[in-house]
Amino acid sequence: MADDKAHYYEPAAGHRLAHDPFNAIVGPRPIGWISSLSAAGARNLAPYSFFNAFNYRPPLVGFSSVGWKDTVANIQETGEFVWNLATMALARSMNVTSAPAPPEMDEFDLSGLTPTPSRLVKPARVLESPVNFECRLSQLIQLTGADGAPVQSWLVLGEVVAVHIDPAQIRDGVYDTAAAHPILRAGRLGDYAEIRPDAMFEMPRPLTAPGA
Repeated sequence: MADDKAHYYEPAAGHRLAHDPFNAIVGPRPIGWISSLSAAGARNLAPYSFFNAFNYRPPLVGFSSVGWKDTVANIQETGEFVWNLATMALARSMNVTSAPAPPEMDEFDLSGLTPTPSRLVKPARVLESPVNFECRLSQLIQLTGADGAPVQSWLVLGEVVAVHIDPAQIRDGVYDTAAAHPILRAGRLGDYAEIRPDAMFEMPRPLTAPGA
């Protein structure tokens, strides 16, 4: 437990560990595997470890880019992107797309993945991925610290306007999260976690608070 013997640190002064624990503690995290298209028509595909869903209706997803990357520039220019589910079967291909590459280099070609047309947005989807969200930009926000000073990170929020799901992932009308074996980012330089059917458990939300 985090009692008075806990390892305590204030981030501004350093963590005093072999590796910053922050992104390992806040994890595992869904991977924002984002495909985008520049205004000139150049394809881009890159994974982001700070990604999640933020709202039901309209459905909103978002990712944070540490540094101004090609993906953010593309989305600012075009207002569109696609999120692709990263799975265990696609882990190595996803990792290839994380390598630094010049804007003119196509990560679909580098990774051997298949770009397939979206319905409502221009960026291509990853055909091999079992789920794709077509998104339109809703907000692009430069982050700040508590003191209001700008941070060199940008939060991209998008509304999901179209969804593609492999029918194999739907059981009796319910999407089966573990069936696709999604992978999640788990900190350090290259730690990941896999969601497997044997790791799932059910815990329904209480209808009333205890003692209410």
